[in-house]
Amino acid sequence: MMADAPADRALAATVALTFVTGVVDAVGFLGLDRVFTGNMTGNIVILGMGVAGADELPVLGPAVALGAFTAAAYLAGLVLRGPGGARQPGWQHRVTVLLTLGAATLTVLTVVAVVTGRHPEPVVQIPMAAATAAVMGSQAMVARAVAVADMTTVVVTSTLASLAGETWTRGGRGAVANRRLAAIVVIFAGAVVGALLMRIHIAVPFGLAAATTAAVALLGHLRLSPPVRSR
Repeated sequence: MMADAPADRALAATVALTFVTGVVDAVGFLGLDRVFTGNMTGNIVILGMGVAGADELPVLGPAVALGAFTAAAYLAGLVLRGPGGARQPGWQHRVTVLLTLGAATLTVLTVVAVVTGRHPEPVVQIPMAAATAAVMGSQAMVARAVAVADMTTVVVTSTLASLAGETWTRGGRGAVANRRLAAIVVIFAGAVVGALLMRIHIAVPFGLAAATTAAVALLGHLRLSPPVRSR
């Protein structure tokens, strides 16, 4: 049982980050002009329909979010793969740094939301969506570095396909309760919670996302980081 503890902790961390994705996607779509901040597939579809002029869908917001997500993922990849980065999958100190930066960004967004009110002006919505998408891009690379199977924290479509086409077709006890199903349920739960908290104030789900990300960064650093080698 003890040998499985690190794997269980890594799984719990990525589950919590998946929940954060659901929360901030609800905030983005409901409060930031129908922009997905974690689900880039949704942004690409909205952007395509917006370019076609369908239903007055936004173009600038999804485009900026896509760019911010991609740029942040690129920079996070450089950080994780740079000199001194860990060569093996798993939690490393740079993961803690990236998640801490993400939590700090979400905290700043919480403050901005408090200052701007329940319904930020469009000129404020786009930078808020871009900053949130950047956090999600970095988080996606963190999930790849931690490398918990079937837990990407931001992608559900491929997870659903794997659940139905691989897990369920094999049958057995694992077909009922497994991490693929957990990822889908958790991101759904995050969206539900995010949407409900939006009824109170847009700052509330941002605050929850910030607190959850900070908790994951702290607990991951304490329980999963490799020990510092003394010279």
